[in-house]
This record gives sequence, C-alpha cells and structure tokens, in this order.
Amino acid sequence: FGLETGVRTEEIFRASRLLSHITGVHVQPNKAVVGENAFAHEAGIHQDGVLKEKLTYEIMRPEDIGRPSNKLVLGKHSGRHALAARLKDLGFDLAGAELDRAFKKFKELADRKKEVYDEDLMAMVADEATQVPETYTLDYLHSISGTGLIPSATVRLVKDGQTFQDSGVGAGPVDAALAAIDAITGLKGRLLDYALRAATGGKDAIGEVSVKVEFDGTVVSGKGSSTDVIEASARAYLNALNRLVHPTAQRVKEIGP
Repeated sequence: FGLETGVRTEEIFRASRLLSHITGVHVQPNKAVVGENAFAHEAGIHQDGVLKEKLTYEIMRPEDIGRPSNKLVLGKHSGRHALAARLKDLGFDLAGAELDRAFKKFKELADRKKEVYDEDLMAMVADEATQVPETYTLDYLHSISGTGLIPSATVRLVKDGQTFQDSGVGAGPVDAALAAIDAITGLKGRLLDYALRAATGGKDAIGEVSVKVEFDGTVVSGKGSSTDVIEASARAYLNALNRLVHPTAQRVKEIGP
C-alpha cells in the first residue's frame, strides 16, 4: 500500500525484555515472537524443513526482532571500549558516568562468570536502568543454610558513609537475609511477590529477581541481579526499600482490606 509504520522491529526483543524487567512480569516461554521458545522447533518433518530453509516455518528471523545470538562476546580481560561497542550493538549507547558504572558491574560479573553473553549484558544494563538513588547500599552478605541447620544471614549496609551490620534468621537463606536488612533499617517489609529467572543457561547464569514488598500499607517493587540468587534477592529487596525511603521514588498505595 506504500505506507510506512515507522516500527523498528529490531528493537522489539530488547523492549520486551526491558518492560519485563521494569514491571516484574516475566515473558512466557511460549509467547509469540519474544518468548524463549518462539524460534524453537521439535524434531521431525517440522525441524527438517527449518534446517533446509528457515522461512519454511519462520516468517521472520531472530535478528529481525533484535534477538541476541547468545554467543560469547566478552571476557574478564575485555576493556571499556569493547564493552561500549558491544552494548551499542545491543542498542545501549552509554558514555561517561553511565559507561563507568556499567563497566564496573561488567568486571564484577566477568570475574564470576567464565562466559558473558548478550543476555547477561542486557540484564546488567536493564538492572541499572531501574535503580533509584541508594539510601542503603549492600556492602557485605553472608548466609548459612543446610540440612539440620537454621538458615541465617549476616548483612552489612552503608548509609551516608556509615556502616551498619546485623544478622537474621528465617525459613531459608533469602528470608534470613531480608530479616537482617529489616533489623538494620528498622523497617519491616512483607513480601507479596517474588520471581526469579535466569538470564542465560548454565550453572553460572545471572539470576534476575523481582519483588513486591509492602511496608505499612505502601507497596513498592524492586529488582536485583547477581550470579548469586541470595545476593540478587537482597539487592531486589533493597531496591524496593530505597524506593520507599527516597522522596521521588514511585510508590503504590495498597488497595483493599
């Protein structure tokens, strides 16, 4: 018809993942176009046809919607310029202080992981995008749990240059870590929703945690990521807590009994 929509299809996948990270609503694996299984094919005639000619069953290519190839792109010896170039390929044009923060987080991630994938980088940058000014920052976390043991955690937070440390126990290591944070801050949060997803495959994958927490009738959301799911959970809870105490942070008043 000679009409132009202006839709940049190569941004679809990244926009979907960013929206999922911000809202805490995870994309179902079987979701059309953006789900993890959108371009997966079972064995048989169907798969054989795809191997011979992708367009037999695929009306678009993964790269047409900006889906990353999930290949190894960077390692612990990669520099700022390499990171900036790869992030730009993924649609994140960072410079200055933003790039400095991203590079610091990347180096921490690369020290923990042998392989850093595009999905890892996307999760890292999306996590940074949802942060608010940190009244409390996580300085140290140590948790203990196991068969026959009472789960416990020791947490050290920094506020206005001062360090505060306390311990907590709970039904599990995550519960214990959150109890320790409550003990330090003097705020008692009630966890309403908790979701965890792996950004990539493998035992060393980044865990992305999304939470909704109620503090005295006020509901706030939080996001956190780490290769350690206990740390990711603590960071997500702290992110929610920082939203509560920061004057410009978004809050949602709980409706209902």
